[in-house]
Amino acid sequence: MWIVLAFLSAALLGCYDVCKKTSLRDNAVIPVLFLNTVFCSLIFLPYIVGSAAGWIDSSSQLYVPACGWHEHRYIMLKAVIVLSSWILGYFAIKHLPLTIVGPINATRPVMVLVGAFLFFGERLNVWQWIGVLLAVASFFMLSRSGKKEGIDFKTNSWIWMIVAAAALGAVSGLYDKYLMAPVGAGGVGLNQMIVQSWYNIYQFFMMGAMLLLIWWPTRKRTTPFHWHWSIVCVSIFLSAADFVYFYALTIPGAMISIVSMIRRGSVVVSFLFGAVAFHEKNLKAKVVDLALVLLGMVFLYIGSR
Repeated sequence: MWIVLAFLSAALLGCYDVCKKTSLRDNAVIPVLFLNTVFCSLIFLPYIVGSAAGWIDSSSQLYVPACGWHEHRYIMLKAVIVLSSWILGYFAIKHLPLTIVGPINATRPVMVLVGAFLFFGERLNVWQWIGVLLAVASFFMLSRSGKKEGIDFKTNSWIWMIVAAAALGAVSGLYDKYLMAPVGAGGVGLNQMIVQSWYNIYQFFMMGAMLLLIWWPTRKRTTPFHWHWSIVCVSIFLSAADFVYFYALTIPGAMISIVSMIRRGSVVVSFLFGAVAFHEKNLKAKVVDLALVLLGMVFLYIGSR
């Protein structure tokens, strides 16, 4: 069941990436990201209020249990990690083709696997090592494809941003497993709705501060903001993808390395939209790069069964 949910989350994430690219075209990044935190918070605020007021039954998947500072400090750290990844990723996706961003983001399972090896004691077998090597090879091939579009992976700051965003995303994935793992298994034992609801609330306040202190004073000298309905869709697809993802992690036997790997299948959706809707260039070479990424994911899956 958790594998099916992981695939569903991947499809929703692909739509999320497409909506992000659409929202950020010739648009100011900070207000777009701020509005996304607003809409995500509005999606989950009724569940927090409804649970506290007794309108939502405690047996419901949408129930948000009450918690104290001990739990909230972990969630605040989660918000900082995710928001840092988002800020870097939003700036990068605005300036880079989806057909380059997608495959780079798809290397996150490799980072998660290495993290699981270092922090959770998971051991890599031969199949997994092949998957890691294929992912590394695909990254270098993608850098060659990028040069044909004038994108030098060594000196392009947007490339470094998307790589850093992917790394922070991998850290977030490992942290999720720690947050929701039972206390007896060395985790915090948090309910998935507590994590998803409250980290969105905290991100709203953090982005609100950034909007007022950084963007608002300089708004007339930077890229102007304009409204697009895809901004709402970003929040909807992200919230749905995360809800399915968090729920999958709560199912006994769920492996963070496999769930994270499957979620990166979202690259197929974003790649197709980049090719068809945005008419991005040099697709033949990038298809080979994408195929290597997906093949690496297959090897990771075989090695993780």
